[in-house]
Amino acid sequence: MNSAPAGHVLILGGTTEARHLADELADTPALRVTSSLAGRVAAPRLPVGQVRIGGFGGAEGMARWLREHQVDALIDATHPFADTISAHAARAAADAQVPLLTLRRPGWVPGPGDRWHPAGSLAEAARLLPGLGERIFLTTGRMGLAAFAHLTGQWFLVRSVDAPEPPLPPRMAVILDRGPFTLEGETELLGRHRIEVLVTKDSGAHATAPKLAAARAAALPVVIIRRPPAPQGVPTAETPAEAAAWLRTTLA
Repeated sequence: MNSAPAGHVLILGGTTEARHLADELADTPALRVTSSLAGRVAAPRLPVGQVRIGGFGGAEGMARWLREHQVDALIDATHPFADTISAHAARAAADAQVPLLTLRRPGWVPGPGDRWHPAGSLAEAARLLPGLGERIFLTTGRMGLAAFAHLTGQWFLVRSVDAPEPPLPPRMAVILDRGPFTLEGETELLGRHRIEVLVTKDSGAHATAPKLAAARAAALPVVIIRRPPAPQGVPTAETPAEAAAWLRTTLA
């Protein structure tokens, strides 16, 4: 580091990038780092340093927390689809007059041989499925399965970290697992369950990208759900190193 930042930074985390950023900042003596996790996963991977778990009570509650804990910078490193918390972060940072950065890994880009069908939402993804296949590998997480609960002509293989809760598709099997995954493992999984369609969100994570390569090799259609737009006017970094550089400049 050219100059060590000093102050208190709050990282809205839960992602690999958030943990790596906390690691990178851990050895900065004058910097206090707090990572905040939503608490939606039963056994989250905890970052180094101070951790708080749970919600803030909306944008107003987050702004109050920023002021009460004398936060000097806020970094939103949540999942690209955590649009509610990102909107709250933007409002809270503006209200508390705290500099805000969004840390988002780049999205996936289709390559030769990919058969992608973009969808703007889980509901739109569900509408596409009857025309694409009957055996579906669903990797959109456990929180949005209600969008597929009305589909009776499809069978779903659902993979999530924690067990999903109703409403659920009537014909389904569940695998509890978390990445990183391998191309060999994903290829075997698709073949063993005779998968015809992959449904995923454009999370952009390297740990879960092998499923796309496996689908490409098997010439399977992929319904990929587009990311919600990031809050306007908020600077963005794509890597923890870029976020750390922003923090050095901001807290100089």
